[in-house]
Amino acid sequence: MSKQFASHADVEEKRVSFVKLSDNAYAYTAEGDPNTGVIIGDDAVMVIDTQATPVMAQDVIRRIREVTDKPIEYVVLSHYHAVRVLGASGYAPRHIIASRDTYDLIVERGEQDKASEIGRFPRLFRNVESVPAGLTWPTITFQGAMSLWLGKLEVQLLQLGRGHTKGDTVAWLPAQKILFSGDLVEFDATPYAGDAYFGDWPQTLDRLAALQPHALVPGRGAALTTPEAVAQGLAGTRSFISDLHAAVKAGVAAGKDLTAVYQDTYAVMKQKYGHWVIFDHCMPFDVTRCFDEVSAHPHPRIWTAERDVEMWKALEG
Repeated sequence: MSKQFASHADVEEKRVSFVKLSDNAYAYTAEGDPNTGVIIGDDAVMVIDTQATPVMAQDVIRRIREVTDKPIEYVVLSHYHAVRVLGASGYAPRHIIASRDTYDLIVERGEQDKASEIGRFPRLFRNVESVPAGLTWPTITFQGAMSLWLGKLEVQLLQLGRGHTKGDTVAWLPAQKILFSGDLVEFDATPYAGDAYFGDWPQTLDRLAALQPHALVPGRGAALTTPEAVAQGLAGTRSFISDLHAAVKAGVAAGKDLTAVYQDTYAVMKQKYGHWVIFDHCMPFDVTRCFDEVSAHPHPRIWTAERDVEMWKALEG
């Protein structure tokens, strides 16, 4: 392979920040590594996305314990990807909450995704032996929207449309206009779109924008702490998805095969987005999924560890 597979070349540890957005909301970020959101209510704590292993979750818990001793009762899964959910047991939560669509994806492809992501992200699955056998299963599911009350603090969990996956969930503090977007929004980090719906994602971002967030915690990248920064994060993600979709559609319309479409799309996207975190990791997966959607597969095909390597060799070998 001319490039190291996926994120195997990414070995540098990142500096963690724990950013206070309000008396109730914090962002755990690490220079483009997957983020975790924290909501502190009157009587309990909610964690949004868990880190990849229970051992890695301990650093999140350490930061939480610096600001509150309230019990961590809720873990919310913004979607089903292993790097977001396999640390859940580390919090010993009373409930794990996800959309019904996310639950269905865990049933359909959770085991394959677990093996796929552990193979792709060796640094992010530190102490992978601490992950319990099996999968992370929600104890509560919802469709469309639900509210939880952490004392007097309302947390809305919303499905605003398909994008990064079909099960994407955002957490919204309406009284403070703070949004936790999961991987629907990235900031200076490449959107992973291997399980995406390119045709839907921009409209879903428009629905996020319609909430008019004052602050937003993206799936990767720095916390966005002003309306202007939020708008920049939304616009950057939207332009990446739209630009890639347009390039792939043009290649398919011209009758090109996947390899040719990948080479052309990579060249176009590299100029504008090549400096974003995990660009080289994401592009083969993103273009393959977009090619599928434009041609013959409206729903994402399952990624397995074997399919990952086979695709990588075909496009990057």
